Amino acid sequence: MACFVVPAVEAVVVTGAAIALKKRETKLARAAHAPHSALEAEQKKYTWSRKLTWLAALLWGGVLLLAFEHVWHGEVVPWYPFLTAMSNPVDKAEMLHEMATVGVAMAVSVTAVWGAFVAFVSAKVKKANKLAESKGE
Repeated sequence: MACFVVPAVEAVVVTGAAIALKKRETKLARAAHAPHSALEAEQKKYTWSRKLTWLAALLWGGVLLLAFEHVWHGEVVPWYPFLTAMSNPVDKAEMLHEMATVGVAMAVSVTAVWGAFVAFVSAKVKKANKLAESKGE
């Protein structure tokens, strides 16, 4: 019914954090001027704001797909209270239970997959940087 609300809230928070972090990184980059080497320029590409943007994209994609599915099945409507489960107290309890179980599980799963992906990419970047340093580039 409303399981997409939990990942949507996480997506909003992650998007805000990514934007704030991007501003901070830009400010720090201006203070430090241009990167001093090609290696620093390569490392700059994999900033935390970029990694958080990947998580936000995963979350927003899932939220949009789930919201469309709920609209398709008539569980989300364009008039108040928007969620059909909100009109009946019995359905409201079921909706909150679904949000607490399914919604949280989806948000945690997406975040875990993102974490594994970031770990994989970070390992590859470290390996490439080590190789570049050993070749003397």
